[in-house]
Amino acid sequence: MVVVDTGRFTVAVFQDVAWARKGLNALKQAGFPAESLTVLAKEGPEVASLIEQSCGAGADRIELLALGAVLARGPMVSVLQGNGRDLPKLGLAGTMRRVGFQAHDGRIFDVLTGRGGVLVGIHSEPRAADALAMLHSYGGGNAAIGAWSGRV
Repeated sequence: MVVVDTGRFTVAVFQDVAWARKGLNALKQAGFPAESLTVLAKEGPEVASLIEQSCGAGADRIELLALGAVLARGPMVSVLQGNGRDLPKLGLAGTMRRVGFQAHDGRIFDVLTGRGGVLVGIHSEPRAADALAMLHSYGGGNAAIGAWSGRV
């Protein structure tokens, strides 16, 4: 096993853009900076607007295995990409281990995002429990803290 220092990410999938917007706004009001937030969802104009508003910059378009075209922005994206730009080839299911989740968790996030959900990640280890509570409070499904941080 290779150990890398990625820090902890807290992740959830909201059922749609409207719910994700509420959750992201609550996180920002609670003091989570925009640069700690990651948003990833299937490509669409509402998603592009959500990412611009929440992350403060435009989204990157990525073709993912099993999901097709997604829009994404945030620190979790670069960790999922890895050195070899693996995210397009391996998808969420194959790369979520890099941010502390086991393979079966990655498959769940992959399926929920494929059904139109909006994946939200927060990079804030000191406040991971706060982020988890906020995600749950605003409808984030399968919300969890990456407990397997740094294990690849």
